[in-house]
Amino acid sequence: MSEPSVPFGFEDVDPRDKPGMVRGVFDRVAPRYDLMNDLMSGGLHRVWKDMAVARLNPQPGETMIDCAGGTGDIARRIARRARAVRARRGGADTQVMIVDFDAEMVMNGLKRGGEPEIAWSVGDAQRLPLPDACADAYIISFGLRNVTDIPLALREARRVLKPGGRYLCLEFSRPTGRALRRAYDAYSFRAIPAIGGVVAGDRDAYQYLVESIRRHPDQKTLAAMLDAAGFRQTGFTNFTGGVVALHHGWAV
Repeated sequence: MSEPSVPFGFEDVDPRDKPGMVRGVFDRVAPRYDLMNDLMSGGLHRVWKDMAVARLNPQPGETMIDCAGGTGDIARRIARRARAVRARRGGADTQVMIVDFDAEMVMNGLKRGGEPEIAWSVGDAQRLPLPDACADAYIISFGLRNVTDIPLALREARRVLKPGGRYLCLEFSRPTGRALRRAYDAYSFRAIPAIGGVVAGDRDAYQYLVESIRRHPDQKTLAAMLDAAGFRQTGFTNFTGGVVALHHGWAV
C-alpha cells in the first residue's frame, strides 16, 4: 500500500519525493535568498527575527540549535545577543549549531562570514545528527513548513532538548483579520512570485513559497501538534496580525 501523500505547495506528492523537490527549490534560490527576504517582507523579517531571538533569550554557556538555519540570519543574531550578555555578566561562550538540509544554503551562509560561536552542518530536521538532550534551546525559522513530516520534526526537536529546554518556531501563519487576510493573499499571490521571477530568476520557487504557507497548519493546529510531541506550556504570539506566528514550548 502506498504512503499517504504530503503537500508540496498546492500539489500533493509522494513523501519520498518531497525532500528532493524542496532541496531543488532552495538550491536555485540560495544565492538571492537573503535579498528576497528583504524585498518580499519590506524588511519586516528582520523585526520578526529580532523579536524571536529576544524571546529565545540566549545565555552564556548555552548550546543552541538553529534548525533550518540556512544562511545564518538567526544564528548570527543569537551569537551577537549572547556575546553582549557575556560582556556584561561574564561566563562561557554560547554555542550555536546551524543544521540545514540544503548544502547550497549553508555554503552561501559561509560565504557571508560567520561568528566564532557558530558551527555549520548539513542535516535533516527529521533525523538530527545530534545526541539526546544536548541543547538548551532550539529554534526553527521559516523552515518547518518545508519538512515532509512535521510531527516527526517536532519529536526530534524534543529529543535533542535538555529537560527544561525551550523550543521556538517562527513561521508564516494565518492573518487573524478578514481585511488583512484578503490584502495579504492579493499581495503574496500576485507580487511575490513576480518579484522572485525578476530578482531570483525563479518565479516557480516563490510560487511554491506562497502555496506552502497556505498548506501549513494554522496557529491553534500547530500548538496542538507541539502538545502531542511532548512539549508543555505551549502557545504562540502573532506578529503583524498573524502573518507570522512565534510558537513556543518547554521540554520536560
